[in-house]
Amino acid sequence: MSQSPADVRLVSTDFDGTIHEDFVRPGIPAALQRKLAELQRIGVVWVINTGRDMTSLMESLDKADICVRPDYVVLVEREIYRRDGRQYVPVEPWNSQCAREHAELFARLEEPLAVLKERLTNQYRAQFYEDTYSPICAVGSDNAQMDQIEAAIRDLTRAHPEIETVRNSVYLRLAHRGYSKGTALAELQRLLRIAPEYTLVAGDHLNDLPMMDRIYARYLISPKNCVPPVRTKVRLHGGYLASRSAGLGILEGFDALGV
Repeated sequence: MSQSPADVRLVSTDFDGTIHEDFVRPGIPAALQRKLAELQRIGVVWVINTGRDMTSLMESLDKADICVRPDYVVLVEREIYRRDGRQYVPVEPWNSQCAREHAELFARLEEPLAVLKERLTNQYRAQFYEDTYSPICAVGSDNAQMDQIEAAIRDLTRAHPEIETVRNSVYLRLAHRGYSKGTALAELQRLLRIAPEYTLVAGDHLNDLPMMDRIYARYLISPKNCVPPVRTKVRLHGGYLASRSAGLGILEGFDALGV
């Protein structure tokens, strides 16, 4: 296999705010699309590691009219799918194990989670609901309120350390601590036999923090619009903080690192 100048063999990028911007055309900069296609041509594997589900991500990719498609996608911060033509197929046994362990965890904690949801609903004027992936999802009115809600959830679930909050801006859901953008990336590395030394990660928000770590990647990039905790972690780990936002910032990082 040919090698990029920085010897990167696996690129894991978040989607929203990292490579893609809403209300901008094209949503993913054309130059970044060409760079990703070029990397794929020399054998680099590209994965979009996102909090979106399949339908939402595919719709956004179609609307972006992009010329390149990721080799893998990680959905809802935990499920892994491999590209097979224009379709994405589940990676097993990871996805089945992920679904089973989440179902077992949420079933075992059904009663305390129901009590938690009722307390949150009574205390905060926010939207609380259940979906396919989490028995408690929350949409806050702003980040300050969501800070309070997340702190309350962590306090009330302290006796259940296997529960983790997964948050992006004013959106939050619960997950099994063993499954995150970081552990899904580690599983891909195991399957592809690509070490963290040859991995690049790009992200901008709170749910990207689990993969923004030298445990998983030698190269870290964040765009200008990244949230302060991501900026702090990338700086701590010697990553690249771009001067431009979203996709243009990631492209800047590729160029600066010689990818």
